[in-house]
Amino acid sequence: MIQFFNVSKIYAGGVKVTALQEVNLTIDKGEFIFLVGPSGAGKSTLTKLIIREETATTGQVMVEGKNLARMKQWEIPFYRRNIGFVFQDFRLLMTRTVYENVAFAAESVELTRAQIKQRLPMILEMMGLESKRNAYPHQLSGGQQQRLGIARAMVNNPTMIIADEPTGNLDPETSNEIMQIFQAINRRGTTVLIATHDKAMVDKLRKRVIQLREGYVVRDEQNGGYAPVVWDDKANETDAAAADVDETETTASRIVTGRTAGVGRGRGVRIPSRPRIGGNRHEG
Repeated sequence: MIQFFNVSKIYAGGVKVTALQEVNLTIDKGEFIFLVGPSGAGKSTLTKLIIREETATTGQVMVEGKNLARMKQWEIPFYRRNIGFVFQDFRLLMTRTVYENVAFAAESVELTRAQIKQRLPMILEMMGLESKRNAYPHQLSGGQQQRLGIARAMVNNPTMIIADEPTGNLDPETSNEIMQIFQAINRRGTTVLIATHDKAMVDKLRKRVIQLREGYVVRDEQNGGYAPVVWDDKANETDAAAADVDETETTASRIVTGRTAGVGRGRGVRIPSRPRIGGNRHEG
């Protein structure tokens, strides 16, 4: 289980940049989640916090009850072995064969030769790459290269897969094939978190959707689509002025007007007023 408790991330420098603001969410084991939002919304920052590439400025990120900020440096590589990462640009070793690419990933997490010999054929078969084991990346199609990237991420049988725009460079038919692979991985009990702008895919699969906007979680919805949430500054000012209105009535009004998004586990997310932040948004 992954939990964010009131997490904010601020990048200090010439200009202070707030990448995440007051994020609260829980990711349970075995979930399939789409992380959506415009560029600069905070998606990359959120995934970096999960893999402990960054630490929260305020709040806590907890994994299985452990505060990642308190993790010792020597513990981080071992922790990351439980997480597979899939990149949009594949990041393959172009001078190595399909088999050697996966074997290299296996060696990096210190699998033994016996484990590599046992696991690799099964992984290549699962990805439909068994007949391409001696091919080089440049001899593969885009979809095959992405399947190879997934194979590398799966080599250590991780408990979680994080994918960054895995279908961003692929045609619709190939994108469907890749998503079928992620769904098959998820059915094995692996948690899958996919950051994406692929509206058609999100709308088609109707999984849990977490939407970010300017660092805030503005929507957390089970069986959700890609539908964007827009800022409503005037509506929020009205809410503040009418703070003494009965909360039940106010919440119902927000749902009807679209100012509150439906949320899994029976929660609601109030869309905050647009924050005033100096400087450029952090890429995420």
